[in-house]
Amino acid sequence: MSAKIMCVDDSPTIRMLVKQNLGPQGFEIIEASNGQEGLDKLSSDIGLFLVDVNMPVMNGFDFVKSLKANSSYSSKPVVFLTTESGVDKKSVGKELGVNGWIVKPFEPESLVKIVTMLTK
Repeated sequence: MSAKIMCVDDSPTIRMLVKQNLGPQGFEIIEASNGQEGLDKLSSDIGLFLVDVNMPVMNGFDFVKSLKANSSYSSKPVVFLTTESGVDKKSVGKELGVNGWIVKPFEPESLVKIVTMLTK
């Protein structure tokens, strides 16, 4: 059985693309349109988080801080899926314990490869 993936992104198009690319690989996708909605939808069987940086209500950095502060999720892999590619932002992500960084627009093969690797 493949893992559940939470995609936290304010773009319905990105969430749809994630579903289209990971669904056929057997992954179940849980969608959230911002960090707060992601926290509200947490469940113990989520195996990986794909998170945008720039979102309304709660951004990706604050979402990951809250996630990592919860012992039930602190060791779960997190990959930022974002348009941000600056060294300063990546440095903050690394400090937060993020496992990967994918810049939008993403290559579907890269997304599948990284998610598969981190959920095994």
